Amino acid sequence: MKSALGKNKDFWAGMMLIVIGAAAMFIARDYRFGSALRMGPGFFPTILSGILIAFGVCITAVGLRSGEKIQGNLSLRAFLLLPLSLVLFGVLMDLAGFIPALTALVFVSAASGREFKWGEVMLLTTVLTVASTALFIWGLGLPYPLLKGF
Repeated sequence: MKSALGKNKDFWAGMMLIVIGAAAMFIARDYRFGSALRMGPGFFPTILSGILIAFGVCITAVGLRSGEKIQGNLSLRAFLLLPLSLVLFGVLMDLAGFIPALTALVFVSAASGREFKWGEVMLLTTVLTVASTALFIWGLGLPYPLLKGF
């Protein structure tokens, strides 16, 4: 049974959600929870963590019933570049602004895959940048500079 769970993708996906939800709930434990009418700073992370744990339990249960195995090997490039793209986004938001940070996020994330095509990535970057700027900066009014220094 142990070897069957070691390669079961639904089992591990569910376990990952459970661990992330439990860690977020642990981090939010010191925040004031409040009530549904007067939500405190801990309300949203705690509720969201509970939902994430519930999804994780459901996916783990599906994984225990089905025996779908993990296909392929671990991609070292994706393992390194995807977290790097998130860190790069956070750093560039402070140093360069929203547009360069989002551009770097899309390009580095796309480079983690094997089917990287410049034309497709340029189109995706353009569409995501325009849509994200319209939604987050203009629509929601978030106070992020589009380009630092302008």
